[in-house]
Amino acid sequence: MLSALALAAVAVLVAVFVFTGPGPESPVERPGPPGTGPLTVVSLGDSTLSGEGAGDYTPDTDGRGGNWCHRSPHAMVHQIELTGVTESVNLACSGAPSGHVALGDVEQWTEPSQAGRLRELLDDHRVTAVVVAIGANDEPHFSRLISECFTSWFLQQGSPCSARIKQDWQQRLDAMVPKVVAALDDVKQVLKEAGYERSDYELVLQSYASPIGPGIPEEWRNLNGCPFRTDDLRWVAETGAVELSEALRGAARQADVRFLDLSRAGVGHEACSGGDDAEDEWFTRFTVRWDDLEEAERASHALQESFHPNAAGHAQVARCMSEFLATNDREAACLEGADGHLHAAPSLQSLAGS
Repeated sequence: MLSALALAAVAVLVAVFVFTGPGPESPVERPGPPGTGPLTVVSLGDSTLSGEGAGDYTPDTDGRGGNWCHRSPHAMVHQIELTGVTESVNLACSGAPSGHVALGDVEQWTEPSQAGRLRELLDDHRVTAVVVAIGANDEPHFSRLISECFTSWFLQQGSPCSARIKQDWQQRLDAMVPKVVAALDDVKQVLKEAGYERSDYELVLQSYASPIGPGIPEEWRNLNGCPFRTDDLRWVAETGAVELSEALRGAARQADVRFLDLSRAGVGHEACSGGDDAEDEWFTRFTVRWDDLEEAERASHALQESFHPNAAGHAQVARCMSEFLATNDREAACLEGADGHLHAAPSLQSLAGS
């Protein structure tokens, strides 16, 4: 009888151990990000993440009080799908340089440091992923270069604008890299100070897709769509965006964060590539917000949407980013699949470097 009771007691103890796990002295796996609040994905950076070009900007970022960050509900971060994630927060701001993502006393369109705002967000959100897009507004001034190429077409200057740009392009990229690395380090520092370990979250730096390409029909290379010279279109798509992406890949490796290459993400879907039918384009054409021209304080921003990802483009990049975040890959590239959508494909450069 006593033996039977002893066996029964042992069985109960075994069951308790199996179902409740080891005691408090044994290591326990983290359930995820520390703190309280909803599991959240956050975007930091510039116009490619704020939602510039996607429309329906929140009133507080569409010029109110001088804030032109142009955050859109259609922005990529709001369309990322991750297991357990119930909230997305967009802190990206149109035109932001790396210094605005980093910590410090800096403003972009009246807004303070994005890393500083992330710090405040951690008080009541559990951040599981941070997506960053920066660099183009540092020395490369990628959007400004596209504007210069438009000016070159308009004035019919002697040589294509790309002939001037490429003279010091690599030096500009080299000067950009340490600024991107410093901003990424600040983001990691903010998370570390909040009690996060590196295994608690994903940090991804993405590059830029070319909004224009050499395949634009001749009749659309004008103010009705995409006013650029063919030589400049080819340089931006085949050289500028690719070399910018490679520099950012190097920055991601230096900062020890994941990298998503978008340099070829827009091929076949650039602005004006569809000619008379823009349905399959993922970028805005030359766009003028005519109503803004009626107000002096808004007139200088009337062209701000031009040549940015549109709502469909943001949805496609979000699909690719969601796939990438679901893997353990350090690097990947967004490429169009047989189904006509972007997917996260193995990075050839990453494989070559491994």
